Amino acid sequence: MPCFHQIGPVMRRHSASELARLLAEHITRLAPELLPHGQKDGVEWRVGSLAGEPGQSLAVRLSGARRGVWADFSSGERGDALDLVAAVLFGGSRKDAMQWSENWLCLSNTGTSAPLQRRPIQEKLNTSQELDKEAQQRRAKARRLWHDTPAGIAGTPVESYLQGRGIDLRALGRAPGALRFAPAVWCQEVRRSLPAMLAAICSPSGKLVAVHRTWLAQSPSGIWCKADLKNPKKVLGGFAGGCIRLWRGASALALGIAPEGDVAIVAEGIETALSCAIACPEYRVLAAVSLSNMAAMKLPDTITEIIVAADNDTGNASARKALDAALSQFAQQGRTVRLAMPEIQGQDWNNVLTEHDGLKGPERS
Repeated sequence: MPCFHQIGPVMRRHSASELARLLAEHITRLAPELLPHGQKDGVEWRVGSLAGEPGQSLAVRLSGARRGVWADFSSGERGDALDLVAAVLFGGSRKDAMQWSENWLCLSNTGTSAPLQRRPIQEKLNTSQELDKEAQQRRAKARRLWHDTPAGIAGTPVESYLQGRGIDLRALGRAPGALRFAPAVWCQEVRRSLPAMLAAICSPSGKLVAVHRTWLAQSPSGIWCKADLKNPKKVLGGFAGGCIRLWRGASALALGIAPEGDVAIVAEGIETALSCAIACPEYRVLAAVSLSNMAAMKLPDTITEIIVAADNDTGNASARKALDAALSQFAQQGRTVRLAMPEIQGQDWNNVLTEHDGLKGPERS
């Protein structure tokens, strides 16, 4: 391949951040080389997974401010362009990925690198029937995890974690049934089990299809918080079109039998959604899990008004595009759509909750 960056005879080692930036500048060449069975989809390169089989679950941003950023919406793995090299070629080793990247970018003349460790593409993934089987296995694993975990979070680290985020569920009178505490959930990143907050992701029909995991850790002072991981939050199972049903609002009816004229607040994350539930308990509150999934959510026609409680990601073009897609989709469905966004850039509604004594709420602000 051609050299993208020629340098003088004196070679120097480059930092991980430098390499990630340089790789991102050439992501339109890098992504197809790493994942040749993918396809260009707008501003993204789409493929089935880090193993490289055809599909849509993994997306690599090809242009804009977030070029080089990637996410696997099935496994929850994500990162920058250097992380992509590490995950695809070297089993997650950034050290080996850095050496390979310097050679690929012509920043080094060593010509050597560690042995490649590509994830094998199983032959059975060549048929849609077997792809469905893989998805069913992940879904079954998610259901086992959920059903093996006792219901309720009262008195558990989940309750403490949420209180540390300013979310006191006693204000609602009860804890959402969509949340549970599991004392030991396997975390691949550290290769051991950690305590976790689980959240049930249900399909439009109400069937549990995936489980959202937030790994937790206790600080030296005894405070429960998110575990210090690169990816402290991951989803087990596919969840396209589904959501986390956190609060039923004034009707107290399940989403599938929501009354005519029901109003729903839709947020991206769990903590933001719970903050909105405390502020506006009269409204139904749902977490979309990701902005990309928000536009795909399937909601009953009886929900005639949606308030999208968005994070203030001003300056993030890809996030704004995904948000606009969701707003447009809801409007095309004939619903009244309102956008509620904190005034300060970088904030979400949980930030507003924790920084103020009480929260006016996305509707009342």
